[in-house]
Amino acid sequence: MPRRPADIDLLPAPRIAVSPRRGLRREEAALYVGVSPSKFDEMVRDGRMPKAKRVDGCVIRDIRRPDLARDALGGDDAEANPWD
Repeated sequence: MPRRPADIDLLPAPRIAVSPRRGLRREEAALYVGVSPSKFDEMVRDGRMPKAKRVDGCVIRDIRRPDLARDALGGDDAEANPWD
């Protein structure tokens, strides 16, 4: 069995991505809703998206709150959707 190089233990542990997650960071929340982070910030400022919660040093959003806010957004539904 080949030996591992001695410095392999010095490498940082890989970050584990858990999906789905309930807490989202700003960029993740924007991606989840389908807008850019700057558009998401605008939507938070004008009340269309919920504000984040600060947990110690982290600013996170409960995935259910942007989900509900996204459902409540108006839109141009007059155009027929071929997928319906």
